Amino acid sequence: MNMILLTAALAQAAPSPVEQARAIVGDPPATPQTLVLTDVPKPTGPMRALFNGRDLSGWQPWLGYPDPVVTYRDKPGATPIGRARSTAGDFAVKSIDGKPAMWVKGETWGALVHDADLRDYHLRLEFRWGDKRWAPRADQPPNNGLLYHTHGAPGTVFGTWQPSVEFEIMSGSTGMAVAVGRDVRIRTTAALDPSLISPPVRYRMGGKPVEIVNGSLVWNVENARDAERPAGQWNVLDLYVLGDRAVHVVNGVPVMVVEGLATVGDGGVRTPLTHGHVQLQSEGAETWFRSVTVEPIDRLPMVVAR
Repeated sequence: MNMILLTAALAQAAPSPVEQARAIVGDPPATPQTLVLTDVPKPTGPMRALFNGRDLSGWQPWLGYPDPVVTYRDKPGATPIGRARSTAGDFAVKSIDGKPAMWVKGETWGALVHDADLRDYHLRLEFRWGDKRWAPRADQPPNNGLLYHTHGAPGTVFGTWQPSVEFEIMSGSTGMAVAVGRDVRIRTTAALDPSLISPPVRYRMGGKPVEIVNGSLVWNVENARDAERPAGQWNVLDLYVLGDRAVHVVNGVPVMVVEGLATVGDGGVRTPLTHGHVQLQSEGAETWFRSVTVEPIDRLPMVVAR
């Protein structure tokens, strides 16, 4: 068999992402779910503002590569910027819509990492998209992220982020769960959604159990549905975290429930991931954040399907 025929035969034999996902989660759900948040916990202590409305006190910047296009390469052939230069043109506090907000330019990929090591909390913030988009995502949906249970050294993941669980902030996908770092593990339930490019799996209460692993077919699970408001409007994100479990809520709509948050070390030893810092990403889109608060809780809200 010549090389052209062999290549064609191998391409035909290789299962598609949809076929691979079907083997994991089965066939698509017959109807979409409407999820409702109930029995919201009362705080067990005072609320704390993570943004003081004046400056970036408490937030540590970190920048990845000067050219973000190399970010996901195993051997990028470049050195991360880190904190080697001023980041005043990347992160700042400015006024928008009559109030102060944290501004993320988005051109150079990286993050703002808060000093606090948090556990068992309800975090709330407001975000909205700015107008600017940057290569290599200039023509793609605007993208950012709220990363929690952050641990490890700055730049551990692709020279740009610290290992974390991600509450995705991306137009159409806000609330998606992503494993940031090869050591992070996330458990949830999902169903096949062939309309998604890859991986074609979407959160579904009562769906098939899956584990999200960076570098595998299921490196993320899409939100239950898109609950983001139109561009130019502010969105409210609520993150409820208790130990190794969490609930992602977008504008009052629960869109993701995760559990079994963990890290896996040498020899496959699994350690529950129950606390850490939070990061606000810079990933190709101008983004505004404000009203970032956290309060302690001792239980998670309930999520029911109707």
